[in-house]
Amino acid sequence: MISVYLSLGSNIGDKKAYLEAALERLNQLPQTTVTAVSSFYETAAWGKTDQDDFLNVCCQLETELDAQLLLTECQEIEKDLHRVRHEHWGPRTIDIDILLYGSEHIATETLKVPHPYMTERAFVLVPLFEIAPSLEIYGKSITSYLKTLNLEEVRKLQS
Repeated sequence: MISVYLSLGSNIGDKKAYLEAALERLNQLPQTTVTAVSSFYETAAWGKTDQDDFLNVCCQLETELDAQLLLTECQEIEKDLHRVRHEHWGPRTIDIDILLYGSEHIATETLKVPHPYMTERAFVLVPLFEIAPSLEIYGKSITSYLKTLNLEEVRKLQS
């Protein structure tokens, strides 16, 4: 089994329902179990900022699926939850990003792991730190990256 970390986000419709549905679907994937889920965090849009705030969450999976098949399954979940790709970084019902796939470094046309922007995004690192505080990315602690980011834009939702 390989330990995988994902980031999920939504900023259209019932954001929490989309995230919960995606997490449920991830847990139903063959040879895969969701082993940890962070709290939900509300954050301002990143990249393209003239859109609704996002609801974000991170999760950890244990899986036997290879990285490319996991990506395909994640994209199928996005499609089933009505994800439409109109514009880069645009609004979406659900977005599922593979952050880390074990300790592998992957660089294909369709998949880059570790995720190339994860260390620049507080909305990824704050929930990731919640479920994996001792995790290192490129040999550095998550807290070392968090010290360089604006954490005020990441608001934890009360459950």
